[in-house]
Amino acid sequence: MPDDGPSRPATVPDFDAVRAEFALPAEFPADVLAEAARAAAVAATARTGGRRDATDVDLVTIDPPGSKDLDQAVGIRARRGGYRVHYAIADLAAVVVPGGPLDVEVRRRGQTMYLPDGSVPLHPPVLSEGAASLLPDGPRPAVLWTIDLDDAGETVDISVERALVRSRGRLDYGGVQADLDAGRPLPDAIALLPAVGRLRRELAVARGAVELELPEQEVVPDGAGGWTVRARQRVDLDGWNAEISLLTGTSAATLMLGAGVGVLRTLPAPDPDAVARLRALAAALGVGWPADVTPARFLAGLPLDTPRALALCRAATSLLRGAGYAVFDGPAAPPPVDPGHGGIGAPYAHVTAPLRRLVDRFGTEICLAVAAGEDPADWVREALPTLPSLMAASDTVAGKVDRACVDRTEAVLFADRIGQEVEVIVLRDEPGEVYLPQPPVLARCRGPLSAGDRVLARVAVADPATGTVEFAVG
Repeated sequence: MPDDGPSRPATVPDFDAVRAEFALPAEFPADVLAEAARAAAVAATARTGGRRDATDVDLVTIDPPGSKDLDQAVGIRARRGGYRVHYAIADLAAVVVPGGPLDVEVRRRGQTMYLPDGSVPLHPPVLSEGAASLLPDGPRPAVLWTIDLDDAGETVDISVERALVRSRGRLDYGGVQADLDAGRPLPDAIALLPAVGRLRRELAVARGAVELELPEQEVVPDGAGGWTVRARQRVDLDGWNAEISLLTGTSAATLMLGAGVGVLRTLPAPDPDAVARLRALAAALGVGWPADVTPARFLAGLPLDTPRALALCRAATSLLRGAGYAVFDGPAAPPPVDPGHGGIGAPYAHVTAPLRRLVDRFGTEICLAVAAGEDPADWVREALPTLPSLMAASDTVAGKVDRACVDRTEAVLFADRIGQEVEVIVLRDEPGEVYLPQPPVLARCRGPLSAGDRVLARVAVADPATGTVEFAVG
């Protein structure tokens, strides 16, 4: 028999099988790499001509440790009557030739796919981790948003332009949060981030934004050559930083809707019947929900560490269904009747992650044109009708890839524990779904269940080959 090489240890999830299952590309074609190298050289020379010199603006990036594909740099300062938010975004459209091999390949990929042992990037690393990334190693071409807020955090002015920027530092979430927890001063660029983040979050809740604080699973090295699952720690900084991105996305939607051309990320407002069912569950679990309190306010006030709260947050996912993309361009293709995003409580557009997501490059170009009083370029308008299907397809694959990696890791962790009993939290009784806090596992469960209860369940199925994990009660 032919030698297929060393076998994969049974204790290590097979992430290569995930890549194969979803036909993820292993590498970039040669002509794409060649064009990316040329684009990197263009990025190095795109520092002159037609760009505002904004290297005096105090900016830093905040990302997971070790990240090199840095889409955004943020800086916030006080102004008379409020705050000025600067948000610099990597300028991909300045270097990607429309219709060229790189553009075609990026449209095929849709977005970066993240796996525990390495990503499948949207753009070649020479761009995404090099010339186009907002690394703190010198001036970089960027798209600079300047958004003025009043003292309550409401938007009073929006501008966007191509600029030359300089990041003062590459920060990570954990390090910044540690400084906050220890009472150490933050860098000047983000000293006001906690204040502005809190204001923006309160405004979001007030306008009905629904945010679910369910534990987010992630696969990480276990320190012994294998992998394990942990619940990603959501710290205050995560939420505050996200609010700046959301502020920019809602600002982009404002510009697009005002001009009658754009591409929005949409999500219907919560269905009244779904809200009624959630209220009924809250009552059944004995969790008070006053009649005059909105779902957004109720969910924002739930504790994050009780079985009942987890069950309610899991059930609240029914409020956030039907996400999509809406394209509009002039009277013949007007904006949707409801252009809003139910999870945000306002119209919203993707523009802040062009290194990692296809649609952002096009949305950004529309906003630059609108801000300059110009029509969007023909190549942008021609692409608009194709973006919803391209993004929907890549969103689906990205979600399945992430879930498959978690599922396979869970199955490996429990493969030798068949028949053992563990205490789980019942999230749903029909279909049965339970959550094991340590290690954090979300799985189907057979047997009589009641949402919000803690019960003993035995490990019934754990198949590393398929990623199937099931528990059983009774």
